[in-house]
Amino acid sequence: MPYDLNGELELGFLLHDVSRLRSSVLDRALKPLGVTRSQWWVLAFLSRADGLSQVALAEELDLGKVALGALVDRLGRAGLVSRKYDPMDRRIKRVHLTKAGGSLVAEVRGSVTRMENRIVDSVADADLAAAARALRGMKANLLAMQSETGVEREEADAA
Repeated sequence: MPYDLNGELELGFLLHDVSRLRSSVLDRALKPLGVTRSQWWVLAFLSRADGLSQVALAEELDLGKVALGALVDRLGRAGLVSRKYDPMDRRIKRVHLTKAGGSLVAEVRGSVTRMENRIVDSVADADLAAAARALRGMKANLLAMQSETGVEREEADAA
C-alpha cells in the first residue's frame, strides 16, 4: 500500500521522534545505575546469549569490532564481563557475563521494564500488538532492501 508522506501521521518522523525520546529517557534511567545505553545493549544481549565470540557479538549488535572491543574492555574493567579463549579454537575470544554482570542486568532490567511500562501505559494492548506486527513487517522490508545491491535498487527505481 503506498504511503502518503504528506498525510497527518508522517510515520517516518514519528518513528524517529519516538526512538529519539525513548533513547533519551533510557539514558536517564540508566545513569544512576552507572551504565550507558551501549553497555546495557551488550550486557542484555549476553544475558540471553552468553559466550558469543566478540566477532559474533559485534555482528549481532551491529557494531564495529573496534567499538565493541572498547565496550567489552570497559565492562571487563568493571568486572561485569570476562573474555575467555575458546577451548576448541584459541584464536577466538568468547565474552561471558560475570556474576556481578548478571546481578546488574537483573537490576537494570527492572528499571527498563518500569520505563517501558510507562511508555505504553496509555496504549491499548490490541494497538500495541498491531504496532508490533506493523514494525516487524517494516523491519523485514528494510532488511530485504538493505541486502539488495545498489545497482538492482537503482534499476528498480528507474523502471
